[in-house]
Amino acid sequence: MEFNELKHKVSSLIEKQDVNQDEKLRLICELLKAEVSHYDWVGFYFQNEDKKELILKAFAGEPTDHTIIPFSKGICGQVAVSNENFLVDDVKAQNNYIACSINVKSEIVIPLFVNNQNIGQIDIDSHTAKAFDKEDETFLEWINSEIAKKLF
Repeated sequence: MEFNELKHKVSSLIEKQDVNQDEKLRLICELLKAEVSHYDWVGFYFQNEDKKELILKAFAGEPTDHTIIPFSKGICGQVAVSNENFLVDDVKAQNNYIACSINVKSEIVIPLFVNNQNIGQIDIDSHTAKAFDKEDETFLEWINSEIAKKLF
């Protein structure tokens, strides 16, 4: 499915009146995993600023032991500190990578900003090397922007 088509579906989920914020995030994760062939695990982590850690709030894919990630640890923890997108073509080449599954080959993490503050991120793993490109990055930035405007 093309990203433009998916934008309409994501917008519809965000606008749903009969589900809470957590459920909307979970539904977005499930939609992305189901509709984008190279998205094998999709999750939203949110910051617990007091403890300098990320907490997994919603996901679709295989369960993970990494429900709490300290700032600076792994790709997600690095994005919590850098406030910048992080595309990884080959997770084995990263010395600060936290392995969620032996099948993961590449990862993309995009921070979610509310009022110019990084409050969380969308994290996507793929079982395909070099799975992500600028189109994925732009699409995921759009999703986070819509979530920030309409859910927070």
